[in-house]
Amino acid sequence: MIQTEAIVLHGFDYRETSRIVRLATRDAGVVSAIARGAKRPKSRFGQGLDLFTGGVAHLLLHPSRDLHTLVGFDATRARPELAGSLQRFAAAAALAELCIRFGSEDAQGEILGVLEQGLDAIGTSADPEVSTRTLAAAWQLVAELGFAPTLEHCASCHRPIGTDEQVPFGHRIGGALCRTCAPLAPGARSLPAEARRTLQSWISGEADRNLDSASARAHQRLLREFLEEHLADGRALRAWASWEAGSR
Repeated sequence: MIQTEAIVLHGFDYRETSRIVRLATRDAGVVSAIARGAKRPKSRFGQGLDLFTGGVAHLLLHPSRDLHTLVGFDATRARPELAGSLQRFAAAAALAELCIRFGSEDAQGEILGVLEQGLDAIGTSADPEVSTRTLAAAWQLVAELGFAPTLEHCASCHRPIGTDEQVPFGHRIGGALCRTCAPLAPGARSLPAEARRTLQSWISGEADRNLDSASARAHQRLLREFLEEHLADGRALRAWASWEAGSR
């Protein structure tokens, strides 16, 4: 049995009285767990398993199984503000999907901190600011998960790239390319110098920059294509696509 900080990423009913939830945890990465009796009127879980709620999970881990047992959940931070706007809710769901699809049980606990900060930033944002806050959190999650793109050096030959250079960005190769290596990535997107600086600031966790709607859409598309290139199973990112479509 372990007790660990956690955030509820997803949940669905199982049989008549139970729920299965996906949790991002500090000590066990992203896990699936069954909360037996969670749907009963006097359940010990109460409203603690609502989406995006933070708290302390009491988990019974089963080493040989993918589904663990959630014995209890002490909710400490509900986030009703995320449901107050379709933009905020869709953005939170997109971040949760990144954790579910790319996180694992051996992922570092730092993703919980990034997710927590991202959800809180989205929750206090007006709708026009949501895209920027979500992109910043998403790129920080990518960095914590260990596959951030190379931006200051060529992803192929490792030549330093000047901060004012517009460069091709190759999703499969993993980042920016110098002019010599650009032919290695046919169809690569052109990445202006300002956009590259913005990515670097997001990945490093610096203060995020507000973007106009056209720039935000370009960054959404760039990140989605990058993520899809690195998905092992090839399934589409549905929550991300829904958020991206709703931001137009």
